[in-house]
Amino acid sequence: MASKAEERRTALRDTLIDIAERQIEETGLAAIKARPLAQAAGCSVGAIYNAFGDLEDIIIAVNGRTFGKLGRHVAAALKDKTDHSATERLVAMSYAYLDYAAAHPNLWRALFELRMSTDMEVPDWYLNELGQLFSYIDGPVQECFPDMEPQDVSLMTRALFSSIHGIVMLGLENRISGVPQDQIHRMIGMILRSVTGNEFF
Repeated sequence: MASKAEERRTALRDTLIDIAERQIEETGLAAIKARPLAQAAGCSVGAIYNAFGDLEDIIIAVNGRTFGKLGRHVAAALKDKTDHSATERLVAMSYAYLDYAAAHPNLWRALFELRMSTDMEVPDWYLNELGQLFSYIDGPVQECFPDMEPQDVSLMTRALFSSIHGIVMLGLENRISGVPQDQIHRMIGMILRSVTGNEFF
C-alpha cells in the first residue's frame, strides 16, 4: 500500500497537472511558471520540485493528456466511416485534427512548442500516446499503398502528418503562406486525395 506521503505526492501531482492544463488552455505555454503554479495549488515552490523533477515534466504530463484526447477525437471521426475508402478515412481524421486544433489552440501548440532537454528521457507512456495517434493513420496508408514496405508506410504516415500539420498550423496562425480558415478543409482534401491517387475534389 502507498504511504500517506506517497498519496499526498500523487494528489499534488494530479492537482499541478490539472492547473497547468487550465493555464496552458487559457494563456499558452508561457504561463507555466513555478510561483503561480504553487500559489494556485496552495503549496510551496519546493513542493512542486518534490512532485516533479522540473516544469518540463509537468508540461510533458499535460501534453500526454492532450495527445490522448487528440487521439480519441481523431478515432471518433472514424466510427461511422468503416465502409469508406482509406483516402476518405484519412481526410476525416485530418478534419478531426484540424477541428481539435481550432478548438484547443493553446494545448495543441504546446505539443510542439516544448523544447525538451537533450538529456531528457521521454517517458514510455508519452511515446505510446504519440504512437497511438500515428497508428490510426498507418492502417489507411497501408491500404492506399499495399505494396509499400512497412518502414516506408511508417515514413509516409509521418510525411502525411507533417503535411497536414503544416497546413493546419499556417492556416490557424494566419501566416502569409496560409489560407483562410474556410479553405483549410478543402486544401487538406486536395493534398490527401492527390497523394493517394484520387481526384482532387
